[in-house]
Amino acid sequence: MEARERYENVKLFCGILYREEDVLSAVVKRLVQEFKNGVDISAGPFRFDFTNYYRGEMGDSLKRYFVSFKKPVSPENSYNWKIISNSIEKEFYGSGQFPRRVNLDPGYLNLSRVVLFSAKDFYHRIYLGKGIFAEVTLYYEKNSFVFLPWTYPDYKSKEYLDFFHRVRGIYKEQIKKRYEIKQKDVDKSNN
Repeated sequence: MEARERYENVKLFCGILYREEDVLSAVVKRLVQEFKNGVDISAGPFRFDFTNYYRGEMGDSLKRYFVSFKKPVSPENSYNWKIISNSIEKEFYGSGQFPRRVNLDPGYLNLSRVVLFSAKDFYHRIYLGKGIFAEVTLYYEKNSFVFLPWTYPDYKSKEYLDFFHRVRGIYKEQIKKRYEIKQKDVDKSNN
């Protein structure tokens, strides 16, 4: 059995941190082009005032926006999603006091967890390859998402959790339909 057959496809999403509205629509367009996958739902903008980490590069009044992509995709080689998002960030670099115009945080959701990608190593992150690490940021248990000691404060917010619940609901329906189609194919081949 090939690796891509062993693992269920996952729901790709991206968190977009930005300040200027014109950047948002252009970045979403680039993400759709690069991932070859349309957006099914989005959420935000949400005020991003949980940390000052990006202030030096991006300025104040930052906002977070999320997009979820329509078609579930294989998580094999998922580190490429962060490499792609890093290259898109570079396309939008500007000049002046705040050269970084966007920060992209791709990740995926399946029925049991939310995974984020990073180019920074830390004790709870697993190396995937090509300088990219992954971390489980939230896990799903008893009808809700559960935080871990390293879950970012913004990922604990009601707005973000509402987005992930919506994405999980869509994903659950997509998986259900996939299994129904597979079962019909099995039934046909047995007749």
